[in-house]
Amino acid sequence: MSFEREEVVVSRDIPAVSVPYGAPVTIEAGCVALITQKLGGSYTVMVDGNLYRVDGQDADALGHEPEEVENTRPEGPITAQYVQDEAWERLSTCYDPEIPVDIVNLGLVYRCEVIETGPETFNIEVDMTLTAPGCGMGPFIADEARGKLLTIPGVDEVAVDLVWDPPWSREMISESARLQMGLL
Repeated sequence: MSFEREEVVVSRDIPAVSVPYGAPVTIEAGCVALITQKLGGSYTVMVDGNLYRVDGQDADALGHEPEEVENTRPEGPITAQYVQDEAWERLSTCYDPEIPVDIVNLGLVYRCEVIETGPETFNIEVDMTLTAPGCGMGPFIADEARGKLLTIPGVDEVAVDLVWDPPWSREMISESARLQMGLL
């Protein structure tokens, strides 16, 4: 997965999150930004030597089109298996802004449980961790995962809990991600 870095001039003020601290900021119109990563519908940009995460809904300010997310309902009834498959698919579109590998392949998702609450209605519970305790982006990544899971048809509630046991280690990274990162 290769991405050509791109320098752009920000066309309007845009909300962003500082990386790795997770603090909200505003990137001002007219700033020169270097797009370093475009994954999962969001952007990581460098402005004046600092990294920021920009939500895909603000892609226009970076000269890009926002990605459309299809939320099509299955032809038949919504089943727990459908929700489970969709949950893992959506979790694999969440990325750490500093690492071009999704949270599933990084081994950060420890549990994703679908609970049937009624006919074609479900809750999802997720336990996930971070590559380092104290990472300011943790709540942001968890909120992104929660938001994406809530778009699954039939899902009413989602709980994403950050856990620290077992501690994350490089051995939890999938083989394909290790290869991509040059760790094999």
